Amino acid sequence: MKKEPFVKIDSHAHITSEELYPDVDVIIKRALDAGVSKIVNINTDRLTFDRGLDLQKRYPDQIFNTVATTPHDVEKEGEENFSYFAEAIKKKQVVAVGEVGLDYTYEHSKKDVQKEFLNRYFDLALSVDLPVVIHCRGDDAFSDLFTFPQNIRAVLHCFTGNLIQAQACLERGWYISISGIATFKKSSGLRDVIKELPLNRLLIETDSPYLAPQSKRGQINEPANVCEVAETIAIVKGISLEEVCAVTTQNACDFFNI
Repeated sequence: MKKEPFVKIDSHAHITSEELYPDVDVIIKRALDAGVSKIVNINTDRLTFDRGLDLQKRYPDQIFNTVATTPHDVEKEGEENFSYFAEAIKKKQVVAVGEVGLDYTYEHSKKDVQKEFLNRYFDLALSVDLPVVIHCRGDDAFSDLFTFPQNIRAVLHCFTGNLIQAQACLERGWYISISGIATFKKSSGLRDVIKELPLNRLLIETDSPYLAPQSKRGQINEPANVCEVAETIAIVKGISLEEVCAVTTQNACDFFNI
């Protein structure tokens, strides 16, 4: 008898991106076949969000949307999209606000502009009681992030920080999401951090189409590959894959209310 895969949730994927959307139905089927019962689809502009709303109508039990302008793009697109996204957020057409945040590693948008829009999106999320998906890169970015109000419900997506930064997130009651970066050969430091983190505060994600796990490096990533992230966490923590899948799935359901 074929063993059924453990249920998992990909808590962060861009399945309405140009790289994935042309084959999205096949990609969703592969995810379901791999035991990925739900996908949180991250929309970052009007086109991807329109696609996301359509997908949710077609897959109401599998696809859940978020929306916001990323820190990379807020300087160019933040203002023109904010009102449009705010209306959708107020109508609760999404399960979270994001991804928003601070990226000082690439700094495609000025730091002050990034902080302005992060504050605006935080206020918006608080006003409608929705959680926030946060992107944070760079030690100075974490320092600035921790100056913002602590009463927000949040997840640090694709976490690559250190243990001190992780603990600061946990102290705020935030979740931490682990991506395929944890599977990379050179990510021993991140795996050391994961080992110390409580499983009941972790989510798993692919960040598809980016960051394909070690066994698929160089390929376009997709939600089915979240299985390799779960396997890595199980190995690092010395626990069963079943436990990792069960707990991270429940964490995602609780955080996104899905």
